Formats: sequence, structure tokens, C-alpha cells
Amino acid sequence: MSTQKPKHPHHETANKPQGVRHASVPKSSSSAAKSSAVKRSARDAALDVLIRVEEDQSYSNLLLNQTLQKHALERADVGLATELVYGTIGRKNTIDFFLERFVSKGLGKLEPWVRCLLRLSFYQMHYLDRIPDHAVVSEAVNIAKRRGHQGISGMVNGVLRAIIRSKAELTLPDAFGDVKRIAFGHSHPEWLVRRWIRQLGPELTEQICAANNVPPHVSIRANTRRGTRLQLLEQLQASGFSAEASELAQAGILVHGAGNMALVPGFQQGDFSIQDESSMLVAEALDPRPGMKVLDCCAAPGGKTAHIAEKMGDVGTIWACDLHEHKQKLIADQAERLGLSSIQTLVMDAVKLTEHFAAESFDRILLDAPCSGLGVIRRKPDLKWAKQEDEIEEISKLQAAILGNVHRLLKPGGVLVYSTCTIEHAENEGMIERFLADHNEFELTALPEEAFASIDPQMAASGMVQILPQHFHSDGFFIARLRKRS
Repeated sequence: MSTQKPKHPHHETANKPQGVRHASVPKSSSSAAKSSAVKRSARDAALDVLIRVEEDQSYSNLLLNQTLQKHALERADVGLATELVYGTIGRKNTIDFFLERFVSKGLGKLEPWVRCLLRLSFYQMHYLDRIPDHAVVSEAVNIAKRRGHQGISGMVNGVLRAIIRSKAELTLPDAFGDVKRIAFGHSHPEWLVRRWIRQLGPELTEQICAANNVPPHVSIRANTRRGTRLQLLEQLQASGFSAEASELAQAGILVHGAGNMALVPGFQQGDFSIQDESSMLVAEALDPRPGMKVLDCCAAPGGKTAHIAEKMGDVGTIWACDLHEHKQKLIADQAERLGLSSIQTLVMDAVKLTEHFAAESFDRILLDAPCSGLGVIRRKPDLKWAKQEDEIEEISKLQAAILGNVHRLLKPGGVLVYSTCTIEHAENEGMIERFLADHNEFELTALPEEAFASIDPQMAASGMVQILPQHFHSDGFFIARLRKRS
């Protein structure tokens, strides 16, 4: 797998569009006591989410949004609850590894809510250095009393106090080999670490796993039909936002400490969209022109579709297709919010698009393929625990089936962009290499130089780019640009 280093890597952390990963946590016990009521509700909210994720395998980001709205927390406490949810889920196997020695009957014998409460408390004591241990214990015991009975609260109190006494001993065994050392040191499944070590080696694998535990930036994409990126940046800064231009994406802006940008008036007005910087490069790779006919094969929720329309000046036709009927509205809502009329939606299996459209009828095709999603673990930490290795082979077969069909819809001389939000070789470079071996009418062609100026020039010229999570502090992403020979 190809790799590259950014010219100007970002190291600062920022919020997710859905919330804040790093909270402003009181430094002293006195300030902790003053805000005990607020912190209790923040921890209760976090615990509610963790229990649902544990019992129902629900998506943490969706649950968190619903729960935060229900609890109506203050902004700083939204930050704390969000940090606790994502941090506890993200570090689950390491937390369980340490907790097991303190729970005499074993974690698996505990009720799910008690297990989640212990994990939540351990995360605060082990990974957050600004919350006093006694405050964590006191709050956990109070929650246990409210949700259970005195026996449970006593057990929780005993376990957490034993952990405090043994803090210096909470280290990983020296005898761990690379797989276990990385898997437990950076909280990833062993099968995934083993697989990445085979593909990338232990050093790069450890960098990826470490980066996956760093909170993501909030990045937004300026709607250039309504104004330039500079104009939007100045507008945000004048409104009190801490914002800077993205060095990776031409239309991108990083916003720090702002919480949910979908609640900012400019979002509803269509001034910008919320999108990861890596994802913004996809429409740039496609390089659509006004008046073209474009096919977006797997378009929902429509962020890349809208970007394509904006780059075309909303002149031309974009068919935005998706398998799921309920996602059609997501695409249509994006288009309406941004004032785009060139987007038409279609509910259809991407494998069957050749039955609906005439051969060689599109100037540009985007296949942002369904994938394992292993490049967005930082945004969806529960994904790494839910994913199974055999799913990668299955999703690769689906990707190959879609690509093997939709390429027929491209005009000679046209461009097809294949992209994924994963870093898995079989879904990325391997997929393109196999496709080219079977279709000599296609060739890789250089990615647009200006739009990919931050990427290693040799890699951009090759037509294939693999962005890893540590390169730009953005999502792990793969983009290949193919041209059909005339």
C-alpha cells in the first residue's frame, strides 16, 4: 500500500460534527463538587448510550445524538458526555483487560449496566487526567445506588478503590508480541492489527491505531456557489468561531471548539456542508465540468453529490443513485438546502444501473463504493468491535460486481473515480489492479495537480492515492482516477 506524508500535518484536536470529544473538565476537587449535579447528568447520559450499544449493538453516534437531546445538557457537559461515550467504546478491550483482575466473578457475569458503569469509571481514571479519582468513585457509587441496590454500589465502590490503589501496576505485559502490544496498547481487535501488520508492517500499523484514538477535526466545505472559501472563513471568524483554511481540501475549513455545526445558521442557509477533508478530494478527482452528465452510483447521504453539483455550477445533470429508498430523501434534502437543481435521485441497486441507463451515456462516473469503513474508526469507534474479518471478503465481492457493471456506462474519453473510506488493500489498490487487468480499455490517469497539491506529487501523478488517518488527521480514504480510452 502506498503511503505519503503531508506537507503540513495537523496535530490539534477538534470536535466531531455530532459533538465534542474533549471536554473542559474541572481541574480541582472544589470545582468538581460545585458542578456535581451537571456532571451526574453528563455521566448518566453517557451510561445510557453505553448500555444501549452493549445490549442492542446500536450505533453510538446516532444514540448519542438522541440521548443528548433528551438530557438537554449544557454545552460543556455535552462535551464531557461525548468524550466518555467515544473514549470508553474506543478503549473497550484495554479497559476490559485491566478490569478483569478486579472483578472476582469476571466482567461477563455482571449485568450490562454495571459492566458499562465500571468501564466508564475506569476510562475516566486511566485516560482522563483532569478528573479527580474520588469524584469518579463518588459519582459511580451514586449512579449504582440509583440504578441498583446497596450490594451493587458496594461492589462498584470496592472495585474502583482497588483500581486506585493498584494504578502503578496497570501496565501491559512485557512479553506481549507486536499484535497484542498494539491491540491492547491502542485498543484495536487483534485480528485487525494482525491483518494490518501483514499488509503494512508493525510501525505503520501502530501509527494508524494511535491516530484512530485521536478525536477528529470538524471540517466543513464551503458552497462556492454562494461565496468563496475565504469569504466564508472571514464570516465565521467575525462571528467568533476559531476557524482556518484546510491545507488538504481546496473548499475545506477546519472549525475548532464549535460543537455541532449543523446548528449554525449558515448551514441551513446553504453556505456550507459538513464533510471530512479526505472526502472532499473525491469530487476534485472527478473534475466535473458544467453541462456534463454525471452518475453517482452510491450517493447517500449526498455530500459528494452536492460537491459535484457545486463544482459544475449546477449546470448539467447528476444522477444520484442509492439502494435504500429512505436515503433518497437525504440526498434530496442536501440538494434543497444548498439550492441545487441539477441533482436527480434514483433508488436502485448499483449492480443493476446498466439496466436503467444506456451504455456509454455518462461523461463522469463516481463509484464511492460500499466498504468496510476501516478508515473512519476515529469517528465511529464501535465499528472496530462490530466488524468481522470475513466481511472484508464479502464487501470486496460486492465492490467488484458494481465496478464490473457501471464502467460500461462511461463514454470513451470519460473519467471514472473509484473511492472508499477504508485503508484495506483488497478494497483499494488490489481492487483497481484486478479491474485494470481485466479491462484494458481503462487506464489510471493523474489526479488534478492543484486540488491534490498537498499529496505526494508522485502518488497524485500515479492516479491512486491512499490517505491514512495519521497523514492529515482526516479520515482514511482511497481514491483512484480511471480514464476510458477513446
